[in-house]
Amino acid sequence: MYERENAANFCVTAFTRFAMHKPTRLEERPPFDRIALLLQGGGALGSYQAGVYEALAEANLHPDWVAGISIGAINSALIAGNAPDKRVAKLREFWEAITTAPFGVPTLHSVEIKDERAHRFVNQMRSIGTLFGGVPGFFAPRMPPPYLHPPGSAGALSYYEVAPLKATLERLVDFDRINGGEMRFSVGAVNVHTGNFTCFDSTTHRIGPSHVMASGALPPGFPSTEIDGQHYWDGGLVSNTPLDWVLDSRPRKDTLAIQIDLWNARGSMPRDLNEADLRQKEIRFSSRTRASTDQFKKTQMLRRAFVQLLKQLPAELLNEPHTQLLAQEADEHVFNIVHMIYRARNYEGSSKDYEFSRRTMEEHWQAGYADAAHTLRHPEVLQRPDDPSGVRTFDLGRHRQE
Repeated sequence: MYERENAANFCVTAFTRFAMHKPTRLEERPPFDRIALLLQGGGALGSYQAGVYEALAEANLHPDWVAGISIGAINSALIAGNAPDKRVAKLREFWEAITTAPFGVPTLHSVEIKDERAHRFVNQMRSIGTLFGGVPGFFAPRMPPPYLHPPGSAGALSYYEVAPLKATLERLVDFDRINGGEMRFSVGAVNVHTGNFTCFDSTTHRIGPSHVMASGALPPGFPSTEIDGQHYWDGGLVSNTPLDWVLDSRPRKDTLAIQIDLWNARGSMPRDLNEADLRQKEIRFSSRTRASTDQFKKTQMLRRAFVQLLKQLPAELLNEPHTQLLAQEADEHVFNIVHMIYRARNYEGSSKDYEFSRRTMEEHWQAGYADAAHTLRHPEVLQRPDDPSGVRTFDLGRHRQE
């Protein structure tokens, strides 16, 4: 069954790629000191990010900093933990492995889908299979279930155990390469005891599988991960995007930030309880990235204004404490922030983040590839901004630039 399913999907993927406009290969690096790839959390939706990365790699656009939350952390590790010519293959190996139906769970891949209602039904059946059977190479149902474990024990705190993910990461990711410094790597998690967001960064930590797993330890599905005596949960509980802590990092540099979001903050009024559940998840996990971008743009405009003000002050005022405070924030660096946001199809419901079927994985991957190829056909996204704020934002998936 797996071989037939894999072969069928390979043909579909090849045909789709042939029909798509492939991204133009860049001959020179864009004129920015830093290229950052930022990957949001979103479970099964994460194959969209893999498709985006494939298009970036084909365009010869390679990040020197990759940062992620939850599934974005796993994709980040697969990228940073492999040589450039193997990254897409490792992403593909991971996503094909975890979208292999568990034993005894029907793939439903051969079911002919005639309309949106049928497609929704097939997706729901596959997500139910995930709930009861887990995901190969990722997580498995805890046996016995948590309510049969004594309170306070590790088994009482989650529905699934994640030993399969640890084994998968150790097989597919070269953590020595991540710690070698070729590409900066960051993942976010939340300290269970303090509630504070923590960034595990390859410039300050020795990264291992536990840091990646901590970033994706979403309760009550997954158990917390212990690191240096502290327990951590999924970073998406506080912020589902690494955008803020990449843009605010010191020292500041001219930055091209490619932000790949899996949840769309914008949406219509729900019509029933299922749509209401989906809408609240979109709002909660989108982390209001557009609001963060707008706030950063205003802040950077003030920083640039400080630079001009300091140039006009007389020498006797430059050593004043208030002046020195402004000088610490003065900054003339420029930023392009390129948003690529997965926009779900109508038949995807609130279970879309745990619907790990091969068919849907391919749909997400192809959507990411197409959005990235479309975005890169606009040369302005790779050009230094001439805006007074020093910041330009793009969301060309909506055919919109701001």
